Amino acid sequence: MSSLTTFKEMQKEGWAQFGPLEMMTTQPAARLVRHAGVKSDMRVLDVGCGTGVVAITAARVGANVTGADLTPELLALARENGRIADVEVEWLEADVEELPFANEQFDVVLSQFAHMFAPQPEVAISEMLRVLRRGGTIAFSTWPPELLVGSTAALAARYMPAPPLGIASPSLWGDPAIVRERLGDAVEEVVFDRDCMLVPALSVQHFRQRVETSAGPVIKMVRHLTATEPERLQAFRRDFDAIVNQYSEGNVVRQDYLLTRARKV
Repeated sequence: MSSLTTFKEMQKEGWAQFGPLEMMTTQPAARLVRHAGVKSDMRVLDVGCGTGVVAITAARVGANVTGADLTPELLALARENGRIADVEVEWLEADVEELPFANEQFDVVLSQFAHMFAPQPEVAISEMLRVLRRGGTIAFSTWPPELLVGSTAALAARYMPAPPLGIASPSLWGDPAIVRERLGDAVEEVVFDRDCMLVPALSVQHFRQRVETSAGPVIKMVRHLTATEPERLQAFRRDFDAIVNQYSEGNVVRQDYLLTRARKV
């Protein structure tokens, strides 16, 4: 098994615990669907759909939606969420770097904090654009490297084993200059916007505990350090809490994010 395949299998396993965080992402899902201009009868693909919050939001607008994700456990939650919402969505287990769709099949391709974790960004964006029709819209939400999520991710990376050679930080997708470079001349009318996710948290420690038990990359790190280097785990937690404290006020943690929209030429 190649190092890249092993890395993806670890991602699939790690993100299986994401379910409890879905409520935090429901409001940003509506923001992304609105940012993308999704309308009734459009053919929409939600890449890295997770528990289905974006896909279901788009389906409620009346779009014909497909949700694709690498992790079967999250797709099971997505199917249940779709049943509760009484909407029709096609759910597929699929890798953003190998989308099982024909060329130019969708009017809109979306991704909320998802495609950014693909280990080969140039492959992921190429696939997303391949399945998008000419004149169609690609839109996604990502975490800027300099703000809360990017800063805590960079902190966690210092305590984790190094990823396979050549894999870039997911937070680079939150830099508009890099987004423009990766989209290249395949698109036009690139539009950026910013918004924030307000996360209820009784304390920064409560916020951290939620991350430690639900966010894929952090779960394994905590388990490993608990068993091997508990003093380093305590150091990580102190530094993590210090970062979060800068974005915490009134029992709410502010997670700012970048929105991107572009039209395929």
